[in-house]
Amino acid sequence: MRDPSALKVESFLEMMSAERGAAANTLQSYERDLEDARSFLNERGVRLAEATPDDLRAYLGHLTKQGFAASSQARRLSALRQFFKFLYGEGLRGDDPTGILDAPKKGRSLPKTLSVDDVTRLIARAEAEALEPGGNLILKRRMHLLVELLYATGLRVTELVSLPASVLAQTGRFLIVKGKGNKERMVPLSRAAVAALEAYGEVLAAAIGDDPAAGDFLFPAESKEGHLPRQVFARDLKALAGRAGIRAETLSPHVLRHAFASHLLQNGADLRAVQELLGHSDISTTQIYTHVLEERLHQLVQTHHPLAKQAKKPD
Repeated sequence: MRDPSALKVESFLEMMSAERGAAANTLQSYERDLEDARSFLNERGVRLAEATPDDLRAYLGHLTKQGFAASSQARRLSALRQFFKFLYGEGLRGDDPTGILDAPKKGRSLPKTLSVDDVTRLIARAEAEALEPGGNLILKRRMHLLVELLYATGLRVTELVSLPASVLAQTGRFLIVKGKGNKERMVPLSRAAVAALEAYGEVLAAAIGDDPAAGDFLFPAESKEGHLPRQVFARDLKALAGRAGIRAETLSPHVLRHAFASHLLQNGADLRAVQELLGHSDISTTQIYTHVLEERLHQLVQTHHPLAKQAKKPD
């Protein structure tokens, strides 16, 4: 007989999709995390939907022994909180066992980012390759456009690779992006991004012709989703970084998103404006970038201030 908890997890995921508009990646993450907890508890003879606070503490302790970072444990606890909140709200439980659980303590990790010089080199390399004769022109112009768009808008990588083909028909310098929870926001484009979009659109139109199957996405691909997979873009971005003389292991699409936010704040942008551009629902998520700037200022003073240099001299 199937574990009733599995059916309740399915109902929870259906609710998250239908009522909250959760993205496919979010739903998959919830499903994996809840299935892991359910499997652990089943071995202890406990059904997930009937777990007590002590059962859940045992699960978190198990994650610690397995070497999971505090951030990974916190993510799984968050999934459990959402699940039991759903059960309580639906009257399937009379209490929420996660209510008295403490989140795993973790240090604040500052997001990785790139210097303005590194971003300039990266974009310059992508642009130079897009202008070179020969080779696969559509792939080279696609890469140039991806980098220009990502740094100009700070889009999440999923938002970027799944942009609709209708973007090519736009006439202004703004994009309407559908983000988490199907919330729409408007992001501005740089002149360089607009130019790259036009150049890419020309070769894309020549490549797909009248093929209706290739017309749904700005970056069509023969994948399950029908557009360029995130993993392929991340791989190609690292390769581009290597050709630009940037350490490939330091770069990912998310790092460019961080660079977009950090550089805006560094040049005096309002924190609330950056929050809107990034699509953050909570200002506290955006505030992490102010800590990046504070850390850099501290390093700058320690490296270049005359008194700091004097203090380092031996007696």
